[in-house]
Amino acid sequence: MSEFAESPAAGAAAVGAGPGGTGVWLVGARGSVATTVIAGCAGLAAGLYPATGLVTETEEFAAAGLPALSSLVFGGHDTVDWPLVKRAEVLGEQGVLPFGLVRAVVGELAAADREIRPGGPAAGDGRGDEELIAAFTADIEGFTRRRGLARTVVVNVASTEPVAAADGRLPASSLYAAAALRAGCAYVNFTPSAGVGHPALEELRGRAGVPWAGRDGKTGQTLLRAVLAPMFRQRALGVRAWSGTNLLGGGDGAALADPAAAAAKNAGKNRVLEDNLGALPEGEVHIDEVPALGEWKTAWDHVAFEGFLGSRMVLQTIWQGCDSALAAPLVLDLARLAARAQEAGIVGGLAELGFYFKDPDGGSAALAEQYDALVAFAARLAAGR
Repeated sequence: MSEFAESPAAGAAAVGAGPGGTGVWLVGARGSVATTVIAGCAGLAAGLYPATGLVTETEEFAAAGLPALSSLVFGGHDTVDWPLVKRAEVLGEQGVLPFGLVRAVVGELAAADREIRPGGPAAGDGRGDEELIAAFTADIEGFTRRRGLARTVVVNVASTEPVAAADGRLPASSLYAAAALRAGCAYVNFTPSAGVGHPALEELRGRAGVPWAGRDGKTGQTLLRAVLAPMFRQRALGVRAWSGTNLLGGGDGAALADPAAAAAKNAGKNRVLEDNLGALPEGEVHIDEVPALGEWKTAWDHVAFEGFLGSRMVLQTIWQGCDSALAAPLVLDLARLAARAQEAGIVGGLAELGFYFKDPDGGSAALAEQYDALVAFAARLAAGR
């Protein structure tokens, strides 16, 4: 038995015991995505902005019993101590957050900031994996208990980590995932990192009795691929090559400048093509850091395909967007859906949430089919099962 499976969900008695709201514990809580999530949720709950981008606010989800945006309470782990308000001000200056929002929700940002605890392992931290997991679990349980929450969902929105080294240690994402499972919390992996999928957590996953979903949020280039690749296959057009380039700045750009981290990211992009086309075509995806872009990114795709009588053609796409603004509504959707799934007694991998991920827990890789599965899941939640 793995040492990480020895303790069952230690926080199960506390989670779900209170009459309060729903906790959203963000790993990477002071990053751009998390800050946009917290500020954006506060703005929506106050009625300052429409819920553009939130699938869970559309008619198909009205009867699903999802926790209200106003009931969400935020906390998390991070390895930096830059205050959320300061991060939000920078995002406002860069045009990620709209003018005036930070000033309007400064109280909510400060409240979330008080619930952020030091993450790890930091440089020089001599604690082993078990000690770190225990500390992270205590942080999550303390948050749930202190705020009187009905339940807490842990969502990993930290920077992409390289593929784990063969040194016997768990990667940081899996330390946090193990803590979530021990605390009896639903878990969402919005990153390409190992998280709950690490083999060392297999037994703990089975014992925890919670739902989880992942991995790697589908926000831009891969979202387009999940739409376009089925089109080629359904129209019997032969894709000869599919190449792509990403230019991005910010924290993601810096993290993905590491070739090992970029390789982890690209695995999900390639899976979408392989699953939809039946085989992976020629071509590669390149990720280039351009610090001057800040929180904005550009993605190009070049698709070489063959039509009737061997005629050769090309499709090119350009995607320009703000990754934090694209990701934030998906994180809110996922937190609400995972919380409701746990309330309904659903456990294990949520393949029905594949609509949101590059590398989901099973199911179709085509976006239209994934959306149908998501709507069917909402109907299931509405029926309370």
